[in-house]
Amino acid sequence: MPPSNSTDFTIRSYPPYFLEVKREIASSYTDFEARIAKAWKEIIAQLAIVTAQIHEDGSSYIPQIEFHDLDTLSTTEVATIKRRGCLVIKNVIDDDKVITWRESLREFARLNPDIEGFPVNDKQFFELYWTKPQVEARANPNLLKASIWLNNLYHDKSGAVSENVDLNVPLCYADRYRIRKPGSQWGMLPPHVDGGTIERWQDPAFRKCFDDILAGNWRQHDPYDLAGRLDARSSLYDRPGQASVFRTFQGWLSMSETGPTEGTLQLFPDVLLSNAYLILRPFFKPLVPEDSPDVLDPNNWAVDLDSPEFPGIIPMDGGFAGPYPRPLLHPHLELEKTMIAVPKVKPGDAVFWHCDLIHAVESTHKGTEDSAVMYIPAVPCTNQNSEYVKRQLESFLKGERPSDFPQGKGEAGFIGVATADDIDNDVGRRAMGLAVATA
Repeated sequence: MPPSNSTDFTIRSYPPYFLEVKREIASSYTDFEARIAKAWKEIIAQLAIVTAQIHEDGSSYIPQIEFHDLDTLSTTEVATIKRRGCLVIKNVIDDDKVITWRESLREFARLNPDIEGFPVNDKQFFELYWTKPQVEARANPNLLKASIWLNNLYHDKSGAVSENVDLNVPLCYADRYRIRKPGSQWGMLPPHVDGGTIERWQDPAFRKCFDDILAGNWRQHDPYDLAGRLDARSSLYDRPGQASVFRTFQGWLSMSETGPTEGTLQLFPDVLLSNAYLILRPFFKPLVPEDSPDVLDPNNWAVDLDSPEFPGIIPMDGGFAGPYPRPLLHPHLELEKTMIAVPKVKPGDAVFWHCDLIHAVESTHKGTEDSAVMYIPAVPCTNQNSEYVKRQLESFLKGERPSDFPQGKGEAGFIGVATADDIDNDVGRRAMGLAVATA
């Protein structure tokens, strides 16, 4: 589950071994301090340019494409999508079908009043995974085709991991849904990054994803290189709600018409710069007060290899959550200006964002209609992902919650729960593990 409204994102008490992680990294690279000091100034200078452009363009900075145009995009259009790390794919599924799913979910909640959700007294975010609409949506051929396209934005630069992944075989990752009401106030999803917390630095395989950044060559960083992704351990502490699979893109399918200010998703649309900044941030400390305007000057920062601080990483449920970028801790991201809402979407449109991208949910829903989405990411067939899907299938057949998520009352016995017979196509059955899928 996301953090509570009272979570302290500016925590200053870090485990001592975090310092060991820092120093291990520093000792792994030649001229580490000098190289990252140079890179830090370059990244800050580039952020000043890009954040101003994001703020000026607003929601239009996020690419929008039609589903039927996926295979005909120009090289320039694809490059823009990859750099920004996010996009809206319009008209993936027919409006009528998606609206029917939404109303079926409302009926499911009415018929099963003891389901768990948030807020407890007026449920809008549901701890449900196996309703018929969710299972049918994940297996929808168009949505799976979009997943394949997204998976294929990644590549194996070294040629060393291709036998362990099949980007053309999509897998299902069961997640939840929300039907958010107008006027609702949600402070539980501020800017954050999913898919691994301290693991980004602590796990050697995961760290390999950011090797160029840590070597000071941040411009050469490729967020779409598969090296490191397939073996990365994104859940070292088995914290509930921490994904253990490799999702190329997180995503949701809209079940309503929703736009900016209406409780929608917010994104920082530059995955190269956000990765470069967040990965190097723990190795620097400000030399002026955090709330000083002078903190933006790169000359007022110094390399820090003497403290265990990893700003934005917070302890939670026996592990850690985050990174949670915060204005005072990550001032150069200009989050108050750059966390922009996705453009208006309609039922059947889907929004996807790179697994490393900073995202949030608008704290206030100022619209007049419900904002409803199903969370459905793009997941490729890898050895680790396939093993998870096997365990997930067991949960599905038993009506239990998937192992990556907070455990509690399952859906066995609820009225309207899906069965394997509700997946009516071969690609969808393979994605759910009902047919063999191997990398």
